[in-house]
Amino acid sequence: MTTTLPLFPLGTVLLPGTSLPLHVFEPRYRQLTVDLMTEQLPGRSFGVVAIRQGWEVGTGNATALHAVGCEALLRDAKPLPDGRFDLATSGGRRFRLVDVDTESAPYLLGKVEWVEDVPLPAEVAEVLPLLVDGAMGAFRRYRRAAFEDDPVVARTDALAYALANDCLLTLEDRQHLLEERSEARRLRMVRRMMHREAGIITALHAVPAPIADLGHLPHRN
Repeated sequence: MTTTLPLFPLGTVLLPGTSLPLHVFEPRYRQLTVDLMTEQLPGRSFGVVAIRQGWEVGTGNATALHAVGCEALLRDAKPLPDGRFDLATSGGRRFRLVDVDTESAPYLLGKVEWVEDVPLPAEVAEVLPLLVDGAMGAFRRYRRAAFEDDPVVARTDALAYALANDCLLTLEDRQHLLEERSEARRLRMVRRMMHREAGIITALHAVPAPIADLGHLPHRN
């Protein structure tokens, strides 16, 4: 079954269970925010989908979108004096874009179908704790290489997303994780990514900026 979801194309990937601050200044997304706050759009949710070609700002600048995105749940909206908004959102369900409506509203409307994980075979489920330990070990190695203390990370069903969100990964890495429908494969992917990035940081003896700083910068639409 499909549903309609307002879309917010961005130059990043929102992962389920993670937070995403947004600074809204374009008129179309101001209207989207108002529609969410006044419940003209039910559910206080919209779809964040990564831009495959184009740019965030300007009508029509995003010429191609990735096929899989993530529902953003609006947690808080702070109005600013000049009509802009600062939003606090968190990642919800994943979706696949079926069609995009560019005419019915100032912002894009997507016809989407929700994406669920495939069930794990019994033999894979048995070794899942080992995959969790492997991903956590790679994550700790990455944090040490990046001169960061080991944070406390809850071991949840969304562990792979939580680990990825606390590291400097490319849009492509994050998109691959979002599209992967097997929890076991996501954990393996995160482990490989963490070891790869730790190796690069160790070789360069530098990171682009403190991880904690980059992880909480608001995205401008």
